Amino acid sequence: MAEQQALSTETSFRPAGRAPRFPGRHPVGALLLCAALLAAALAATFSNITAQLPRALWLDALASPDIDDMRQVLVHYAFLPRLAVSLLCGAALGLAGTVLQQVLRNPLASPETVGVSAGAYLALALATLLAPSLLAFGREWVALAGAFAALAAVLALSWHKGLSPLSVVLAGLVVSLYAGAIGAALVVLRHEWLASLFIWGAGSLGQQDWSATLWLLPRLGAAALAIGLMVRPLTLLGLDDEGARSLGVPLAAYRFAGLAAAVCLIAFVVAAVGVIGFVGLAAATLARIGGARRLGQQLVMAPLIGAALLWAADQGVQIATGPQGDLIPTGAITALLGAPLLLWLLPRLGLGAEAPALGAERLPRARHTGLWLAAIGGLLLLMLALALLYAPGPDGWTFASGDQLQALLSWRLPRVSAAFAAGAMLALAGLMMQRLTGNPMASPEVLGISAGAALGMMVALFALSDASRPVQIAAATTGAFAALLVTLAIGRRAAYAPERLLLAGVALTALFDALILVLTATGDPRAMLLLNWLTGSTYGVDAASALLTVTTAFCLFLAVPLFMRWLDMLPLGAVAVQGLGVNLRVTRLLVLLMVAALTAASTLVVGPLTFIGLMAPHLARRLGLARALPQAIGAVLVGALIMVCADWIGRTAIFPRQIPAGLVATLIGGPVLMWLLRRR
Repeated sequence: MAEQQALSTETSFRPAGRAPRFPGRHPVGALLLCAALLAAALAATFSNITAQLPRALWLDALASPDIDDMRQVLVHYAFLPRLAVSLLCGAALGLAGTVLQQVLRNPLASPETVGVSAGAYLALALATLLAPSLLAFGREWVALAGAFAALAAVLALSWHKGLSPLSVVLAGLVVSLYAGAIGAALVVLRHEWLASLFIWGAGSLGQQDWSATLWLLPRLGAAALAIGLMVRPLTLLGLDDEGARSLGVPLAAYRFAGLAAAVCLIAFVVAAVGVIGFVGLAAATLARIGGARRLGQQLVMAPLIGAALLWAADQGVQIATGPQGDLIPTGAITALLGAPLLLWLLPRLGLGAEAPALGAERLPRARHTGLWLAAIGGLLLLMLALALLYAPGPDGWTFASGDQLQALLSWRLPRVSAAFAAGAMLALAGLMMQRLTGNPMASPEVLGISAGAALGMMVALFALSDASRPVQIAAATTGAFAALLVTLAIGRRAAYAPERLLLAGVALTALFDALILVLTATGDPRAMLLLNWLTGSTYGVDAASALLTVTTAFCLFLAVPLFMRWLDMLPLGAVAVQGLGVNLRVTRLLVLLMVAALTAASTLVVGPLTFIGLMAPHLARRLGLARALPQAIGAVLVGALIMVCADWIGRTAIFPRQIPAGLVATLIGGPVLMWLLRRR
């Protein structure tokens, strides 16, 4: 009876409203998919090895390569170990993804969506930079510590929601974003030490001997054996908590054991080859959709599909890149495929009852709105004065004056002006998004709009030989609007449920990040310039760029009063707005266009991830600014204040070196986002 209940629970993970395609006893669909992937992988492998070595020498290269024949040496010590590592890592990630989904009862759980891979990689980066002696004890221990720390953060953020599927995945993606921001900061600050680690961390499978294979085999085998011994307890974890307890199942112990085994698999893979994006999610999901209904079937089919998928993807990378195959991270390529998979799955998976829409918190309204706005404005003026006048120099911290000030203003004023305008525009875009969707956690950064703007600019840079600033703004606006439409189209099917919108936005951001990793790995100088821009640095802003940014912001702000009436009404709901005689479709379109333009113009200056659009409207609302106009003014002032402050801290904190302003704002905004997740 218990197994029947567990089976019924497992089948609830299939796409909502659809019967299994292959309802027989055997997972026919999963077997056919695995066979197709293996056939593609074998064909690609034969093509690659034939290009390197004649068929007559294949057995010699495998068993006892002639050291005087470099072709045999490369096949034996590079090509074959890489193939073996791809099989091991793909199988491990597929198994880990299945266990995570079963333990958390979450069809979207995977090494990436619960933040474990990002935590393991960040721990390795920190140890490499700050405490390399720790690696002497074994890099797997460092990776395990980071993975468990990330998992603990995810569980802490989602525990109050009963570890519901969407809350766990949302918390995991936020932790991944923040860990990625910290990693980017480390790369910027210690580029000479961590540049190669950045490429490796994107999932590089290139090998020089059999050491990685021999290192992985016993560790992955031990973790897989532990999971195999827990098949029955893990099956019972598919029951609801009350049903499992009635059978005497120690839930806490089995959940911890299952999570520990899955995290070990993930940490070992990250320690060996870096982060392989979305293979765990794809393998577990495809196995289930392919008819693997019982947990035992999933634990067999998901590793097979994962191994075949990563093998085929890696061989495809080698075919596409030829001799440069070692420089293209396979993990970034799999992430390019996995992010669209997540977008496709999101509206189709049956995730249970959605949490109610996140309504505005019942916060007191300010009685003296003008005083609060004047206070924020005063703080902003003080911060502007500090940013322009006060900074460290050869003689320590000093206020610039006279001829010295005139010389410094030509450098500082454009940066401060651009940061001011960008922060103000992002804050206003975030406010408009929150009032449009009724979602207080919406922002251009979180919903993927900033990533879309950055993608549009990236296309312009690579498609045009000399993309001017206006062309970049136009391309970024197009990309931002396209990302908005994709996110809202996905959310429409779920009645714009906030969690679905957030997941769609983060998936778009992950897709953009994977593109950046691929372009960066090619060594194209434009990609390296793009990477520097992505960190949100303002030290490349000149007077002309600052003037264009400020002028754009001024022109967009002139149109803001036209939106105030709509922004006051939109939170009332579609029925109430239409009852007041407002054309809802046209209103939403105009608001979206405004958000896209604001996001694009600001993203060109401070990069795609700062969380200003999330923080500023919230801080303004917590000050009691409830109506649209006062909250908009307060959010604009707060956004400008945060960005000017971030730019000043970035210039002065580790003088004479600098931290990009966008990264400083991200490091501030990440904890704020986590705090909001914990309180909602």
